[in-house]
Amino acid sequence: MRELNQQLIKLYDDKNFKEEDFYISKSNKHIYNLFSRWPKWEKNFLNIHGETFSGKTHLINIFLKKFKGIKFEASLIKNENLNEIKIYQNIVLENLDENIDEKLIFTLFNIIEQDNKYLIVTSKKPIVSINFRLEDLKSRTKIFLLQSIENPDDELMYALILKNLSDRQISLDKKLINYIIKRIDRSYSKISDFIYKIDEMSLKKKKSIDLKIIKDVLGD
Repeated sequence: MRELNQQLIKLYDDKNFKEEDFYISKSNKHIYNLFSRWPKWEKNFLNIHGETFSGKTHLINIFLKKFKGIKFEASLIKNENLNEIKIYQNIVLENLDENIDEKLIFTLFNIIEQDNKYLIVTSKKPIVSINFRLEDLKSRTKIFLLQSIENPDDELMYALILKNLSDRQISLDKKLINYIIKRIDRSYSKISDFIYKIDEMSLKKKKSIDLKIIKDVLGD
């Protein structure tokens, strides 16, 4: 693992999904390792769930670059897409939730199972917790191997803060970053939102980010 200060990872920038830009930590290592063992999985159906900005799409793109496949946005999938999957062994559905064509998704699941293909579904919450109306689809969710991207540990939080700061060309003293880590919620989206707010306050006050601005945004 490279030094954090060297990385300034392009962690969740849509334009940067290279494997070398992905930061491996305790929060996501289990999924990264599972991907590297494909196709020796205990199940052909995998659900990766985690909050926004947790790195699900980055992991998917690393996987597809290595092992090839086809990816769809779950809410946008159409009947004609069912023919497209025939030549692929790996199929990915991104951002699955209740806003889908349930009968079509159920048909997709059946085709993948019958043809012994692999399906990876990403979602914010576990697929078994999504409130589908179609009972057959609910039943099918039980065949998935569930893998959660956990809340970021200190190392990953440090890396995420550096990433968000560098995106805005902001430099902060390490002591201030550690101060933030000890007080901010362990949430990928909250980190992104926090950096946005301190940058916004800094611009409004026309002064560089200091401890006072950080405390004001944290509510200390």
